[in-house]
Amino acid sequence: MSTTTTTRPSPPREREPEPRQVRAGAFSARQLVESFPDALRKFHPRHQVRNPVMFVVWVGSVLVTAFAVADPGVFTVAVALWLWFTVLFANLAEAVAEGRGKAQADSLRRTKQDAVARRLLDDGSEERVAGTDLRVGDRVVVAAGELVPGDGDVVEGIATVDESAITGESAPVVREAGGDRCAVTGGTTVLSDRVVVRISTRPGESFVDRMIALVEGAQRQKTPNEVALTILLSTLTIIFLLAVVALQPFAIFSGGEQSVVVLTALLVCLIPTTIGALLSAIGIAGMDRLVQRNVLATSGKAVEAAGDIDTLLLDKTGTITFGNRRATELIPVDGVAAAELVAAARLSSLADGTPEGRSVLDLCATEHGLPAEPSAHEKTGEFIPFTAQTRMSGIDLDGSRVRKGAASGFVLSHQAQGVVDGISAGGGTPLVVAVDDRVLGVIRMSDVVKPGMAARFAELRSMGIRTVMVTGDNPLTARAIADEAGVDDFLAEAKPEDKMALIKREQEGGRLVAMTGDGTNDAPALAQADVGVAMNTGTSAAKEAGNMVDLDSDPTKLIEVVEIGKQLLITRGALTTFSVANDLAKYFAILPAMFAAIYPQLGGLDIMHLATPRSAILSAVVFNALIIVVLIPLALRGVRYQPASASALLRRNLLVYGVGGIITPFAGIWLIDLLVRLIPGIG
Repeated sequence: MSTTTTTRPSPPREREPEPRQVRAGAFSARQLVESFPDALRKFHPRHQVRNPVMFVVWVGSVLVTAFAVADPGVFTVAVALWLWFTVLFANLAEAVAEGRGKAQADSLRRTKQDAVARRLLDDGSEERVAGTDLRVGDRVVVAAGELVPGDGDVVEGIATVDESAITGESAPVVREAGGDRCAVTGGTTVLSDRVVVRISTRPGESFVDRMIALVEGAQRQKTPNEVALTILLSTLTIIFLLAVVALQPFAIFSGGEQSVVVLTALLVCLIPTTIGALLSAIGIAGMDRLVQRNVLATSGKAVEAAGDIDTLLLDKTGTITFGNRRATELIPVDGVAAAELVAAARLSSLADGTPEGRSVLDLCATEHGLPAEPSAHEKTGEFIPFTAQTRMSGIDLDGSRVRKGAASGFVLSHQAQGVVDGISAGGGTPLVVAVDDRVLGVIRMSDVVKPGMAARFAELRSMGIRTVMVTGDNPLTARAIADEAGVDDFLAEAKPEDKMALIKREQEGGRLVAMTGDGTNDAPALAQADVGVAMNTGTSAAKEAGNMVDLDSDPTKLIEVVEIGKQLLITRGALTTFSVANDLAKYFAILPAMFAAIYPQLGGLDIMHLATPRSAILSAVVFNALIIVVLIPLALRGVRYQPASASALLRRNLLVYGVGGIITPFAGIWLIDLLVRLIPGIG
């Protein structure tokens, strides 16, 4: 069987998708108060040195404080206090972001319960041990009403499990051996039946333990993009530091020596303190927004990569479609009456316990009024259950053999063969119904596309993201589903190595790739993808391979993950733009105040007409500190994101945060100056 990839023109949109935006958790002033002690602890120089921009502010605060102690003037003391406030507000931004994650970690800790495990020995007997004594590879028995003692895979049996403590979803889920839904999480409760679980993690390394560690903001590593921005901000800080140091000899030469306090205030106002103070909080909040949606990222890098995704791979079954083919039409052939076909289709499906078989009964009940349950007389017949080997089900009743199954198991007339071929060409699956080898008709089984998928893919297309449907179906069926769903490309007859090859081809072209998966066969591709979202219901191998785990096991959530990643990048870019732009107003506030006496021509730059040089400098320092507090909610919530082209996002960014970053400081510094000039010794 060959693998087929097809690239097709983008299909027309069914309708314009409604605007959607990524939401974030609520922000309240109470969070500021609760995070205040943590903010104070961050004054330690070992913490400050991690952020070069704020470390310069910290050193400047120490220096000005020393001058304030030696010569306690009103101006010097005021500048020292507001420099410390600047450091405090930066600490507060990070502490609030971390506090949100720690609150979620505390909630997760409450879900952990110590369990006593029934470990199976080699001779088949059981021994009771503490859950903390289990080792990787141990097999434990878990029956109804008992806690799963550790993360693992079901290797025997099937059971319903309550995972509400982990996922927040109250509905129980089914876990069974031998499939892609075999993974169980320590601390969940088995509600029915009995299963044997093979433990896959060591004590202290369970999924919940990793969740707790990962949502703790303090343990978050900087992403490559964040590291690059930090280097840029550090470079700008060094440049401004050299420029400010050079001003003193220049001022002495001009006959107007400046104090160290004034030069320090100038440096703090000119370096990008706003984005330097908020940078860490933005990254932590990005991971926090994922946790709010029950998605756990193993690193900030994964969240950031999601924002730059170019190609999105989605499994057809369970993601784009409902996953179970459904009976949608009964087609009689060769002059057979429709009622005769309906009756035979129902009889042949009574012993078919598969979702497809039940859908035939549902179709007969809803459209033809036939009962879904067998009558007393029908129960006297011999039921033939569906099996993967025979690919057929039916009943022997009153001397007649009623069967339903794959077309290959029947001798078809010319008309019946034409119907079968037509259904296959249209992306459906034909099931033939026969009585005593006489074919009565064909059931059309359709893989139904989930509502709204075309609109969601249109959104992704508007973001510049190419969508690829991955399926094991033949090319004809894959094409039909792809056309209906509105994806850009599809990969048909896909094997695990084909998924891996497709991802590598995309990456070799310089594109970032995201995909979802839940099976062991998906693990290589999940590991290769830049963003691999594993389903919590999937195998341990899949969860280990991905860099994100969706606790709700909703494959379509990958689209939200992309949106959250883009929101993170947009927020960082917007606040960086604002930070750089608002420095412009500070130039007009401080530089004229410092040198107007020496160079009267600079008075023309004092467009705010601030009261005195000291009030101008102090007003700029106060604004520089207060704007951090004002922007903390935005850093935590994130800038609103709506699907748009890169050029449109850039225009909005420059208009709102660029122009806004220039205008806001002019108004803010001018208003603060009105109050500062009232302070004796400054105004």
